[in-house]
Amino acid sequence: MKSSRRGLLWLLLLVVAALALAVVIAPAWIIQPFRPQSARGVEISYLLRRTSPLLTVATLLGAAALAAMLWRASRWWGKVLLLLLLVPAAVSAWFARQNHFEWMFNPLAGAAFARADAASFVEPKDLVLAVERGGEAAAYPVRQLAYHHIAHDTVGGVPIVVTY
Repeated sequence: MKSSRRGLLWLLLLVVAALALAVVIAPAWIIQPFRPQSARGVEISYLLRRTSPLLTVATLLGAAALAAMLWRASRWWGKVLLLLLLVPAAVSAWFARQNHFEWMFNPLAGAAFARADAASFVEPKDLVLAVERGGEAAAYPVRQLAYHHIAHDTVGGVPIVVTY
C-alpha cells in the first residue's frame, strides 16, 4: 500500500473516531446544567440525540473497515494504535444508547420543603413556580429546579410534578 494512501486512511480513521465522539459529546456539552441554553442549541442537541444511535453505528463500522484496511501493513505498535482508535467509536456507539440527559438532570429524590418564613435560602428577587390547590400553596425556587428540572410533591392532597 502506498505511503500517501496509508496516511490518508489514518487521517480518515482519526476523523471518524473524532466524529463518533462529537456526536455523543455535543448534546451533553450544549445542554449543561447551570448554563443558559438557546432554543436552537436545544434543537440541535435533541436532533443529535435522536440520530446518534444510527450515526455511531455507522462510524463504528467505518472505523472498523478503515482499521481492517490498515491492519496488514501496520507494525505491532500501529496495530495497537488501530485498536485504540476503535475504542472511541465503540464507546460512542454504547453511549448513544444511554439516556445521558437523565444522568445530568435526574429528579430530586428526597426533596425537603420549608415554610416560607423558614426558607432563608430563597432571596426576595428569586423566581419561583407557585401552585395553589384546595387552599394549600407551595412555591418552588427556579434556581433550585434548574439542576434537577423536576420535583414531586403533593399540594392540597393532589400529587403533582413540578418541572422547569
